[in-house]
Amino acid sequence: MNTERFIAKRIISGKGTTNRFSRPIVRISVLGIALGLAVMILTICIVIGFQNVIKDKIIGFGSHISITNYDNNVSNEPHPISKIQPFLTEFAANPDIKHVQMYTTKVGIIKTKTVNEEILLKGVGSDYDWNFINKNTIAGKSFMVSDTGLSRSIVVSKSLSDKLGLNINDKVVIYFLTKTKDTMSNDYEQRAKVFYISGIYETGYTEIDNVLALVDIRQIQKLNYWNENQIGGFELTVRDISKLDKINEQVDEAIGQGLCSQTIKTTNASVFSWLDLFDVNAIIVITFIILVAGINMISALLILILERTNMIGILKALGANNRSIQKIFLYNAMYLISRGMLWGNVLGIGLALFQKQFGLFKLDKTQYYMSTVPIHINVVDLVLLNIGTFVCCFLMLIVPSFIISKITPLKAIRFS
Repeated sequence: MNTERFIAKRIISGKGTTNRFSRPIVRISVLGIALGLAVMILTICIVIGFQNVIKDKIIGFGSHISITNYDNNVSNEPHPISKIQPFLTEFAANPDIKHVQMYTTKVGIIKTKTVNEEILLKGVGSDYDWNFINKNTIAGKSFMVSDTGLSRSIVVSKSLSDKLGLNINDKVVIYFLTKTKDTMSNDYEQRAKVFYISGIYETGYTEIDNVLALVDIRQIQKLNYWNENQIGGFELTVRDISKLDKINEQVDEAIGQGLCSQTIKTTNASVFSWLDLFDVNAIIVITFIILVAGINMISALLILILERTNMIGILKALGANNRSIQKIFLYNAMYLISRGMLWGNVLGIGLALFQKQFGLFKLDKTQYYMSTVPIHINVVDLVLLNIGTFVCCFLMLIVPSFIISKITPLKAIRFS
């Protein structure tokens, strides 16, 4: 029989001891651990959820990797490349690459009777993955790009349609400034195109929602006087974003000279740097909470030891050594930590599941790019958090437990 564990159980149960003073202190310590762990769980779930939502929106509008002309600038007017490339066969056979699609972009001005608004047209082909746009479509539907006819449909955001007072099937006229057909000239001309709104989407990511619209890629090819094989570039989606940098190296090697591949992390470096700051904030919050929880448990352990000084003296008089008595109180502390963590998990995971299901806590979409507090529950992260919390709190209790070695049997029994 484990004597230390048996005595620890007796102390925990309160049998044969007077613990009126220590009981509220212990309960406060357990409550502190429970609340602290619940806050840590919610912190991790919200931070990861927020990061995933923002990343999904950015990637949904584009891709993980983009391939463009090496000479492209940042004006959203790409130099054309050929859509017939030898590396496409290699990409199709690569198990790490999920999807490849062609695209191009062009800046224009939408003019209505009362408002003029800058717009960024993204031309897409029959290979375009509409899943993200379809998931966020609030009116109408996306259009089909076929080989038989040129589509005049356009998909715009709700913010654009509200500013311009447009609805489904309304006609819009977009004006463009483009180079003349004469390839030897640097002159520009103004051209106009008529489109009809087929769908309206809303993602909440205002930086893109405010400007982006989707059209048939051949409309932009005609505007730029390109032939049917000329496009702005390719977009690649990978299966595992954790391998993104490695896959990009393979892509960069495959495309050869004259073309450039960039990851979404490079083209949106400021956004991803901003998202990385959330990890730092989460680490700081978790560190402080663990410290507070550990200090609470240290206080509780010291009170338990001082309250049972008489018992410690008797055990030492009976031959128990300091290490054995330390184990008694550490077993007791482990039980209290475990009980606090149990209730912390129930509270934290329960609130996270409730928020994920019902979206009770709202956000300002214009500020946070989403209407409710996002939640992402990762079992591995929660397990690691629980293990880390338990280990940190337990290690913090080892040092104060050495106070037992300072208690002598004679004085403990005499002044009890």
